[in-house]
Amino acid sequence: MRLDGERVLLEGPVTIATVPALFARARAACRDGATVLDFAAVGEVDSAAVAMAVALLREAAAAGRRFAVANVPAAMATLAELYSVTDVIAAPRP
Repeated sequence: MRLDGERVLLEGPVTIATVPALFARARAACRDGATVLDFAAVGEVDSAAVAMAVALLREAAAAGRRFAVANVPAAMATLAELYSVTDVIAAPRP
């Protein structure tokens, strides 16, 4: 994970094995002003990626901060649909 302005750029797998560390870093970045969680460089996701995105979105909303998810992988979009959270997760990347 790296920061690029207000974007949190995730890289590599975002899975149950990697999300605990990624979530802590992304959460801190969001509290420091990041407004986008970007999955463009993510190769693998599982349900933990959906959970992390939803948790960050809800936390930002509760604090009155603007936040969005970008470049959602198709597999993550499918999981979001399964969990009925497509209303908070952006459309999949082409």
